[in-house]
Amino acid sequence: MSWFESFVLGLVQGLTEFLPISSSAHLRLTAAFAGWHDPGAAFTAITQIGTEAAVLIYFRKDIARILSAWFRSLTNSSMRSDHDAQMGWLVIIGSLPIGVLGLAFKDQIEGPFRDLRLIATTLIVLGIVLGVADRLAARDETGGKHRAFKERKSLRELGVRDGLIFGFCQAMALVPGVSRSGATISGGLFMGYTREAAARYSFLLAIPAVLASGVFELKDAGEGHVSWGPTIFATVIAFVVGYAVIAWFMKFITTKSFMPFVIYRVLLGLLLFVLIGAGVLSPHAGESAG
Repeated sequence: MSWFESFVLGLVQGLTEFLPISSSAHLRLTAAFAGWHDPGAAFTAITQIGTEAAVLIYFRKDIARILSAWFRSLTNSSMRSDHDAQMGWLVIIGSLPIGVLGLAFKDQIEGPFRDLRLIATTLIVLGIVLGVADRLAARDETGGKHRAFKERKSLRELGVRDGLIFGFCQAMALVPGVSRSGATISGGLFMGYTREAAARYSFLLAIPAVLASGVFELKDAGEGHVSWGPTIFATVIAFVVGYAVIAWFMKFITTKSFMPFVIYRVLLGLLLFVLIGAGVLSPHAGESAG
């Protein structure tokens, strides 16, 4: 991998990690369209450490408060009813599905799941799912034509059941094209949470999963499957760009709809099918020989 490739891929990772459009799909597609080798699941997982570092800094006050309350609740029973202490447990519980399924389907994630036809399908299907969830949330918030206003839930109402559902939604993002934020936010909207609450929990829930995945994949870098220099460079780029995207996205969702992302996902998926069907693009374009 060249330094220019690592710069572009790091930029793509930072721009797309937190938007509901799938960073893993865009890394795969960038390589395919540019005629480069697929950066691979290991490169994706390691560069995600950079974007998760951006999450740690942006939500540092929330994270510090949650960790402090959670650790104190281990020895102080009176703290176990504290919302922040409970949030610590809910992040752990919600992280279990992706941990188990990620290990169970590791070979598929690094192989068949990277087929561009599957990515095109997930872009379209999950785009439609996000669109339906977004319209449902909008009707609840405005009352719609024949509905009374329905107050949506905050994170203070999050329980074990909803935490696990969020977790299974996050696990769907193991398939490129799904989008971690897109799947978890859609799940949250269907369960009645506000856009801001669903997005905030989505970002917090991603921290243990992404950091664990990145550390797990570091062994591939040590075995020569990933170029250290370009990968670290891409990770730094992803961190800087990712922080800016988080700040923008959290403001965007308070007043705007997810429909621009829905339209983009569907159009991109359809474009991929057209290019593959016309023989312009191979469904395995850019895949590494090894």
